[in-house]
Amino acid sequence: MSQADAVAEVGPVGINRIMEMIPHRYPMLMVDRVSDIIPDVSAVGTKNVTVNEPHFVGHFPVSPVMPGVLIIESMAQTSAVLFAETLGKEMEGKVVYFMTIDNCRFRRPVVPGDQLKVHVRKLRGRGTLIWRMKGEAYVDEHLAAEAEFAAMIQENI
Repeated sequence: MSQADAVAEVGPVGINRIMEMIPHRYPMLMVDRVSDIIPDVSAVGTKNVTVNEPHFVGHFPVSPVMPGVLIIESMAQTSAVLFAETLGKEMEGKVVYFMTIDNCRFRRPVVPGDQLKVHVRKLRGRGTLIWRMKGEAYVDEHLAAEAEFAAMIQENI
C-alpha cells in the first residue's frame, strides 16, 4: 500500500452497513452514520439524539440529558466501525471491548435534538488486536466530551 493509498478517505457508512460491521442494536446502537474514514487513522461518527430513546425516561424526566457513558459508548462504536473498515473480513464475527478509559472529561450536556459528532483517531496499535484511541464528541462546534481509551478486538463470545 502506498502512502497515497494509506490516507485515502472511505465514503460514508450508513446505518445498515454499520449494523453489518458491528453487533450493537437498539437500544444500544449509539452511532447512526460514520464518515471521513481514513483507514487505520480516524473517523467521524454521527449520533442524532432523540427524546424517544429509552435512557431519557429516567435521565432525567424533567430535563433530559444523554448519559456520559453513552457518549463514550458512541466513541467506542465509531472506533469499532473504523476497526472494521481497516481490517475488513478479518473483523467479521468479532467484537470490540473497552480495556481502559482515561482522561475522560464531560464539557457540556448533550440533550434531545442535538447532533453529536464523534471524532476518533488511533493513537497507536499493537497489531490488529489492541488499539489506543482518542475520542472527542462535539455538538455544533462545542466540545461536549473527550476521552482516551484502549480497546481489544476479540471473537464474539
